[in-house]
Amino acid sequence: MAPTRTLAAAACAAVVLGAVTGCSSSGGFGDSPAQQASGGKQDLTVLIATSGDAETAAVKAATADWAARTGNTVTVQIASDINQQLGQAFAGGNPPDLFYVNSDQFANYAKGGSLYAYGDKIPDASDFSGQLRKAFSHEGKLTCLPKDSSTLGLAVNTTLWQQAGLTEADYPTTWQQLSDVAAKLTKGGVTGLVTTPDYQRLGAFMKQAGGWITSPEQTAMTADTPADKQALEYVQSMLKAGSAKYVADVDAGWGGEALGKGKAAMTIEGNWLKGAMSKDYPNVPYKVLPLPAGPAGQGTLVFSNCWGIAAKSKHQAAGVDLVKHLTSADQQLNFAKAFGVMPSRTSTLAAYAAAYPDSKAWVDGVAHAQAPVTIAGFNKVLTQFNTDLQSLRTGDPATILGNLQRNGEQALKNAQ
Repeated sequence: MAPTRTLAAAACAAVVLGAVTGCSSSGGFGDSPAQQASGGKQDLTVLIATSGDAETAAVKAATADWAARTGNTVTVQIASDINQQLGQAFAGGNPPDLFYVNSDQFANYAKGGSLYAYGDKIPDASDFSGQLRKAFSHEGKLTCLPKDSSTLGLAVNTTLWQQAGLTEADYPTTWQQLSDVAAKLTKGGVTGLVTTPDYQRLGAFMKQAGGWITSPEQTAMTADTPADKQALEYVQSMLKAGSAKYVADVDAGWGGEALGKGKAAMTIEGNWLKGAMSKDYPNVPYKVLPLPAGPAGQGTLVFSNCWGIAAKSKHQAAGVDLVKHLTSADQQLNFAKAFGVMPSRTSTLAAYAAAYPDSKAWVDGVAHAQAPVTIAGFNKVLTQFNTDLQSLRTGDPATILGNLQRNGEQALKNAQ
């Protein structure tokens, strides 16, 4: 999971709620100290933030397979607010053994010593996405494996496209073409392009312009630059023209809803869209295209969570073995079939692309994707940036980027 809907469970269908208290006799996670210290069977607890019933069932089935093979037991628990619940569990000294780690919280947990760095225990770690391996490394060590991957594409409602007199030859490949078709598609109750006002979508334009929030090493801020300003000014021009709107302006919760309800002819979303459209709008035809290239070429964003293992877990060796199972090629393809995510293994992407040709644009995007920012304390910076982006239509891009630059520099200073 990943993007506002992905990263904050808004990127998926609906978050399944569940309590984590009362999950063991002590009211916390895991076994008693006596059980943990004993040999033999291992009792592991796994905490996930799920996108819905399909993901929950898939994770439970995968962990059950591993448990049956090893003779261990696994209890899968569903978080209602995984960041809050993990924070409380770490503070209480009784975290789950395995858990999803959001990219925006990874550095906070790693810097705080809450994560067991097990990357050196994975013989084929190089098979995982290079961008995501870098995102989930701390002090040069691969700390946790990306559980899957998602990129952004341009989803087009093909019925509205045809009604506007457009053909496949009109599919946009440049910013100018995107602006042109968005204007033609905007009429009546339809807006050409509808998206969410966050960096997890609009940041793709920054990448296409040749900019980004930080340097590749995440050691310096690069937000207040002509490239990033050009990207925000381009988006602002479409917002001012009315050919682009934010989801709230069309009474939608996210881009998939706007597309499915016919309020958007185009939206920018990741491959989680596939499962949501199939479930909620099965009769709406759509096609996913690569995001149009900007002045610096093609660009998209890549998202993932990683499989974290607690530094205080008494079952670290078993936890690593479980992660190996959950991130195996076969299991990643099973997850893809169950709830739409793409593999984080580069070698498995080819098999995924062959099985799901309608996802080609998302798969191809991996080659020119920007990984998320993973700096300790930076989640607050990005939250403020998203708040500022909400007023982009009437705001000043230079001011928005200047604020991002200053806030980010302070966060970098504090992270050192």
